[in-house]
Amino acid sequence: MPKSPIADPKEDYPRWYQDVIAKAGLAENGPVRGTMVIRPYGYSIWERIQADIDSRIKAAGADNVYFPLFIPESYLKREADHVEGFSPELAVVTHAGGKDLTEPVVVRPTSETIFGEQMAKWVNSYRDLPLLLNQWANVVRWELRPRLFLRTSEFLWQEGHTVHADAEDAAAYALRIHHDVYRDFLVDTLALPVLLGRKTAEERFAGAINTMTCEGITRDRKALQLATSHELGQNFARAFDITYTDEDGSVQTAWTTSWGSSTRLVGGLIMGHGDERGLRLPPRIAPTQVAIVVVRDEDGAVDAARELGDAIAATGARVKVDTDTHTGFGRRATDWELKGVPLRIDLGPRDLAEGQATVVRRDTGEKLPVPLGDLPGRIEPLLNEIQAAMLGEATDFREAATTDVASVEEALEVGKEGVGRMEWAKVGPDGERRLLDEGISVRCIQRSDGTVPATEDEPDLQAIVARAY
Repeated sequence: MPKSPIADPKEDYPRWYQDVIAKAGLAENGPVRGTMVIRPYGYSIWERIQADIDSRIKAAGADNVYFPLFIPESYLKREADHVEGFSPELAVVTHAGGKDLTEPVVVRPTSETIFGEQMAKWVNSYRDLPLLLNQWANVVRWELRPRLFLRTSEFLWQEGHTVHADAEDAAAYALRIHHDVYRDFLVDTLALPVLLGRKTAEERFAGAINTMTCEGITRDRKALQLATSHELGQNFARAFDITYTDEDGSVQTAWTTSWGSSTRLVGGLIMGHGDERGLRLPPRIAPTQVAIVVVRDEDGAVDAARELGDAIAATGARVKVDTDTHTGFGRRATDWELKGVPLRIDLGPRDLAEGQATVVRRDTGEKLPVPLGDLPGRIEPLLNEIQAAMLGEATDFREAATTDVASVEEALEVGKEGVGRMEWAKVGPDGERRLLDEGISVRCIQRSDGTVPATEDEPDLQAIVARAY
């Protein structure tokens, strides 16, 4: 058996992760430390993620806008908790055009403050509310320990910012985005069975009164925060004077939210489904769902493969026909495996003579001989089966990686190599500090049925405890 082009994830998981990114052609390091060049295949995955999330955001009523990359430093200082939370990560421009700037400008780490300044101008009456906005952009957070897709100094994301008349409407919308956009996308499209919950005060977004998170569990049994939704209360509204006149003519302070997801989702996709042969992409997100690989250019195999590709594409599947027969078949088959394409169809002269092709499932490695005439009709059911199977497998893995524990001591032990679940009441601030001292954190607090609690004070809440990326 040929040597794998990537490291064994059971022996060296960080090396495996870097190998998959490199060998599958996803991304590479940029010329400035911590930056990332996203290659065409990696960007095609991001484009599909972006399109899916964008359609869900619009279905929730938000409109897209674009705001400047540079933010006056004074804006951040107007919300004290916010600037304190981001201070270590800020990139600040102090001179440009050959001159010192009269006021330093910050390269946006996030845009609550500049949105706040503008939204204060756009909101005057209760008739202007709710104001629901979203931005697709890049942001900069100067990372000390960068890792491609997971933590880079510059990354791509969407950030939503909204204004509401009262706390109840803001909380309901933040939860709607969290569930209908993030949770549903992660589960239904990426086949990642995320854990939903509230962040503790220790882990909450700087300046928020509540942060909700979608936590994924990676194949090395760590947690990865994949998307967050924040209730900002009236903190930013007070700082930026976001007020409105209500129906009685009284001036009221508004309530705001923010929420975001980023290119970290690509990292979550790699670590949530990848195996010793590379990427495994759920069909709904895969840029190429079916790769037809011509074994040898003999007896009309290339023409037959192209005809088959057209017939399968006509069913709605995303297909590529690999006719590069100057490269060995084994090498090409390995490359398609690395890229995680859900279905590979091997077609050669012998297959044509027998009137069939071999269909290979990337998720299981199973090989299925299928008559050529039946293939177009078999693709959609197979892709749906793979999508469901990958979600089921990831859910089983998450449950196997999770252990119920009764004390902080047990959580410390379990958290070294997996996920602990325990009563939140038994953790408390002291227990959380003990966990953090050992590099383990409370990833979220959730109800026993896995839903998001309205407050941290609800009875019988569970804490999810793990090491995190």
